Amino acid sequence: MSEPDEPAVATEGFEVELPVFSGPFRVLADLILDQKVDVCDVPIARVTDGFLERAKDVEGWTLEEATWFLAVCAILLELKVGRLMPRHQVPDEEDLLGVSPDLAYARSIELAAFRRVALDVARRLEDEAAYFARDVGPPPEFSHLYPDVLDRVESSELARLAASLLRPPPMVDLSHVTPIRFTVADAVLAVEDRLARTPEARFRELVADCEDRMHVVVRFLALLELYREGKVELRQAATFGEIEVSWRG
Repeated sequence: MSEPDEPAVATEGFEVELPVFSGPFRVLADLILDQKVDVCDVPIARVTDGFLERAKDVEGWTLEEATWFLAVCAILLELKVGRLMPRHQVPDEEDLLGVSPDLAYARSIELAAFRRVALDVARRLEDEAAYFARDVGPPPEFSHLYPDVLDRVESSELARLAASLLRPPPMVDLSHVTPIRFTVADAVLAVEDRLARTPEARFRELVADCEDRMHVVVRFLALLELYREGKVELRQAATFGEIEVSWRG
């Protein structure tokens, strides 16, 4: 394919900003045609959108400029399609001689097995094509032979079955679950109020008013939240030792 003739009015004013090139589009087109830039790295749709956006803002575009741009884009698209589409490669004599006899024999056995399976599937499809599902009931002369499914069903049994199905589910006993009566937000306020009056305190003193174990756990979580926010400083001399808290708020 030959390159289109130069237009009467040049288009050096149209520049593109791409990862692989920044500058006039005419220079980019020349680099692609000279195989100095890979056409697969150029998003032609993005270039076209930029050209159309500039065409809306610039007056005086000529037919030659638009024709040159379309022709170049068509060439680039053809080059990109040629690069991306798989090419049919005809095996040469070296490829044929490179296959070992054992591999060729194994492939022939595999091909024969596939052919036998294909013939068996085709035969089964042909045989089963004569069968069809029966979707109608028995004829009237044989309808009396089928037992009546509602013959022995009484209204009391239906009522009992309906009562068992519509009965509300039993209430779940939650007496063993400890209700949550304390929140971390309340515990944070309590710790802040305590440390505002006494900047230095021990954790044992901060939980002296707690009623149960859950209350102590929530108070400890509140202390960790204040430490994460940088409002308190924690010190512990030994593992499982006393925790000393200092207010930094």
